Amino acid sequence: MTQSLDRLADMPTAEDLYLRLLEGVRTLIKDLPQEQVHLVGILSGGAWLAERLQHDLKLPGAMGSLNISFYRDDFDRIGLHNQVTPSNIAFDVVDRHLIVVDDVLYTGRTIRAAMNELFDYGRPASVKLVVLIDRQERQLPICADFSAWQTAEASTGSVVLAKTEQGTFSLHIEPETPDA
Repeated sequence: MTQSLDRLADMPTAEDLYLRLLEGVRTLIKDLPQEQVHLVGILSGGAWLAERLQHDLKLPGAMGSLNISFYRDDFDRIGLHNQVTPSNIAFDVVDRHLIVVDDVLYTGRTIRAAMNELFDYGRPASVKLVVLIDRQERQLPICADFSAWQTAEASTGSVVLAKTEQGTFSLHIEPETPDA
């Protein structure tokens, strides 16, 4: 379903999109051996989604999280975030089925960085990508195996996923800031 990004009021709520994502992941993993499936969330929004998916799907394997800061191809231009949380992959990725989870797929550069980091841990049996929102404006040949919402319309802002203390999700658009 492709819709306008600038008209956030017309978009389903983040909670509705999460339910779509949950069903999409359930479908993707239904024929895989559950003990070999691991969710890997990209910090921070993707990790929040992966935590909740892990709970709702009741997967037996550990969940992981990736901080791709050191793998970004624009590291020299934007620098390092002042609060770097380390990646946490506490399981052997070799011959496992990994489901990479992110909140927004935009240019594909974050996913490229995540793939580079994941393969530093070993060679998985498969890697699938699921996202809450696909903005469909790629700079690299990367696509999601499942997205809860798609938009092809350009926006002058960034879609931001927020998480409340109760664990519920919301979305808002932040205006883009010009490069310094």
